[in-house]
Amino acid sequence: MARLPRFDLPGVAQHIVQRGNNRLPCFLHDGDRLRYLTLLGEALAATGVQLHAYVLMDNHVHLLATPPGTGAISQLMQRLGRQYVGLFNARHARSGTLWEGRYKACLVDSERYVLACYRYIELNPVRARMTDDPMAYRWSSCAANLGQRPHSRLTPHPAWHALGTSHSARIAAYRGLLDEAVPADQLDEIRLYLQQQRAWGRDDFRAMVEAKTRRFAGTRPAHRPRKATQGK
Repeated sequence: MARLPRFDLPGVAQHIVQRGNNRLPCFLHDGDRLRYLTLLGEALAATGVQLHAYVLMDNHVHLLATPPGTGAISQLMQRLGRQYVGLFNARHARSGTLWEGRYKACLVDSERYVLACYRYIELNPVRARMTDDPMAYRWSSCAANLGQRPHSRLTPHPAWHALGTSHSARIAAYRGLLDEAVPADQLDEIRLYLQQQRAWGRDDFRAMVEAKTRRFAGTRPAHRPRKATQGK
């Protein structure tokens, strides 16, 4: 059976994850990470996609981005993945695939859902116990979103702008959000919607996505119940 295309609507943010094949590292040193970010910046400029948050972990990448049109995220990831893999393989004298199949992505509602994805992404190094302060992790957008480092690749999402009436007020409000761990139930919800590549948000948001795509946008149970066996 052919795979259904991912949900993809112009102007609607997407939470994207791409993992190394067999969960193996996709970055072996800082030079790899710098190269990836350079190629990401070039791909953003070529596709017009707006990047709001990111984190580069050892064996996977998270992005929060908004496409200007249908297909722009796919173009971004194909361009980025193809160029990075070629350079990675050449640098490390290897061949073959680097990524674990296709990237995964889910649509994200505005307001608290987008901000939850910001936090989920930028707190990833804290959950992995790599640091106690997300701003100290060099390979994420956290320091830039807190005004501690310039970053030409980032475009604040309207939900981030709505945190305050001034830049300093927005930074203070976002710092307060990062000081609180993402609740366990919200972590599970984010992961479920990302794994199933659905539309995470309010009921009316999913209804809008379903009306425009003519597809079910909610999640399904992770495991189907076993069928009853006759005679037992």
